[in-house]
Order: sequence, then C-alpha cells, then structure tokens
Amino acid sequence: MKTAALAAAVAVAGLAGAVAYFAYTQLEGRRAPASTPPPAPAAPASQLVETLPRFQLADRAGQLRSLQDWPDQALIVNFWATWCAPCRREIPLLQQLQRDHAAEGFQVIGIAVDFRDKVLAYADEMGMDYPLLIGEQEALDAAAAFGVATVGLPFTVFSDRQGRIVTAHLGELTAAQADLILDTVRRVDAGETSPTDARIALEAALAALPGPESPED
Repeated sequence: MKTAALAAAVAVAGLAGAVAYFAYTQLEGRRAPASTPPPAPAAPASQLVETLPRFQLADRAGQLRSLQDWPDQALIVNFWATWCAPCRREIPLLQQLQRDHAAEGFQVIGIAVDFRDKVLAYADEMGMDYPLLIGEQEALDAAAAFGVATVGLPFTVFSDRQGRIVTAHLGELTAAQADLILDTVRRVDAGETSPTDARIALEAALAALPGPESPED
C-alpha cells in the first residue's frame, strides 16, 4: 500500500516522532493536527554531510531536477509540507529572502514532502515564487541524505556557492536566524572561514537566538 510504505520509510529514514505521525496521518487521509511540537533549534553540525547530496525530484512541471541544477548559487533548501503549520507560517519569510537576496546569488529551493496535487494547489494559493521540488518517498529519502538522523519539519539547509553545506536549521526559521546564517554563508564564500568552523560557530549562535513566537490559539 502506497501510504503505508511511505510511513515505514519515514521510520527507516529517521524522520521519527511528531513528523512521522503527522506525515502518516496525512497520507492516510485523516485530519492533520494544527501544529507540530517545536523541534531542536539547530541540526548538530557533526551530523551533516559536507556537500549537497545528489538526488532528483520532480518540479512543478513534472521535470526531474537536482540541487546541482543551480550551480554557483548559495542554496536555501527548505523541506516542508502543506499540512505543517510552522512550514506554512515560514513561507512568507522564504519568499522575502528570495526577493531580497537573489541578486547576491542566494536561491531558495522548496522541497515538499507531500502529495503533488496538494502542493501545486497550495503553491498557487500562496503565490510561491521560488522553485519547488515535490515527492513522497523520494522527498523523505532526500531529507535523510543530508545526514541528520532525526528531522522535523520545516527543515532548512544552507549551502555556499560551491555546494558545501554551512548549516541546517530544524524548525520554523526567524528573520534574525536567517540574517545570521546568510551573513555566515557570505563569509564562507569570501574565504573568511571554513564551512566546518562556520557550522560549529552557528550551532552555538543560533541556540542563543530566540525562536519564533508561539502562535495564539
């Protein structure tokens, strides 16, 4: 059964806890919870792979694309789902980052862990203006390929222009966190620090910043 196989893949890939439960219930057609519990503020630097992994997912037009299709750009790779409330709240910030920093060579790529028809409808509704890659099992495999054993949604990975991963953030991203990370990516691209040193420094710096405000009920 397609949905049961996808739920099993979540567990195998390490996308456990709240994310696995919410994904399973959505893919079974039941109602999703209004929000997900907040995960850890940052992915441990030691778990991340060093460079962007190679995988292919279909874009909005159904064409297979990989992250390597955006060479010489610093990528902001955001894993999300239509049923994930923090993901939905985060989308305006990602759109703003795309508009404000595209000229500097930053590119937002959304990877939807969701059904294709739901993603396309939601993207049109929100006017999402950055590239989207879409998958079910394939998107789960893509998330696991970044090397983090336990991932919540949203999950955002930042790379420099050479495809080296600088850091990853688990949970809803704030503007202050994004500014700090993008500034660090600029320093990595300028050769002022290494990706490894940047990862370690950012892990501590991000933990010290306040997270997003809890939405009112």
